Amino acid sequence: MDQFRTTFHLPSSPFDISLQTPVLSLGSCFANTMGQRLQAHKFQSLVNPFGVIFNPLSLYKLLHNIISLPLVQDQDLVLSQGVWYHYDTHSELWANTADVLKDKIQQKIEQAHQFLQSTQVLMLTFGTAYGYFRLNNQQLVANCHKVPQKHFEKRLLTIEEITEGFSALNQTLQTINPQIKIVLTVSPVRHIKDTLPANQVSKSILRVACHQITEQFENVVYFPAYELMLDDLRDYRFFKPDMIHPNQVAEDYIWEKFTQVFMQEDTIQFLKQWKKVQQSLKHRSFHPTSEAHQAFLRKLLRQLESLQKQIDVVEEIEQVKAQII
Repeated sequence: MDQFRTTFHLPSSPFDISLQTPVLSLGSCFANTMGQRLQAHKFQSLVNPFGVIFNPLSLYKLLHNIISLPLVQDQDLVLSQGVWYHYDTHSELWANTADVLKDKIQQKIEQAHQFLQSTQVLMLTFGTAYGYFRLNNQQLVANCHKVPQKHFEKRLLTIEEITEGFSALNQTLQTINPQIKIVLTVSPVRHIKDTLPANQVSKSILRVACHQITEQFENVVYFPAYELMLDDLRDYRFFKPDMIHPNQVAEDYIWEKFTQVFMQEDTIQFLKQWKKVQQSLKHRSFHPTSEAHQAFLRKLLRQLESLQKQIDVVEEIEQVKAQII
């Protein structure tokens, strides 16, 4: 027996992601992981400008706001532990006054609106099917911001709510960007605070919803990050010490599969070339003024200058020039 794990074939995507493809990545912390990989490899990308958002309906609401550019309303703000937050954004967006927070969020909405108009690929990562609803107005929140739980009702979103909400969102997206393609993923990060059995129910709802959405809409594909982690790797050695989040090895593996699905050979070759450049940029010499190291820096500078037509390397060029004597 020479097969000790179950693997599966990932077909190529009907559309490509290249260095010239603007990508907007929104959703759970795994959206950060994949989006930051794109940024690190010099792809045109905007990643979770409103922070991590876990449930699909809050993501949809955020995107509707990005499209329609409404003014931030006072009733959506909350003062918690002396700091102002917004119920539709993550706690990383905060301010000491309500007006400052409203200005911050308004600027981010306008920035995201501009980016969305030229976005070719929208990546949505669903983290949980659990939602928290404010008891005073039945509004779903993206984050409770440490407001006491007695002010919220926690319940599972239904498959119908997720699929119908997506249908309405996709229709609205077409008005601002008719050519947009959408990648759905279910985050492989387990929400054990809900208990493991409840987490399985939650992930199952998300997975069925994604399946139904991709069956209905031609501009939507599903990337199986959840299955790669839980069915392919399927081992605690691929988790961080918290036993919840994928570790570096797992993230590398899922990223490699992502590139195989969405990228052409020339883009993959660039990734390999850029990885070598990144390693050179991180190199620290014990003898920075030696002729050998200076020759290394001059060669690295030529490599970066040769990439200028493809990607923005202004910062990296300045970094290397500062070390050349």
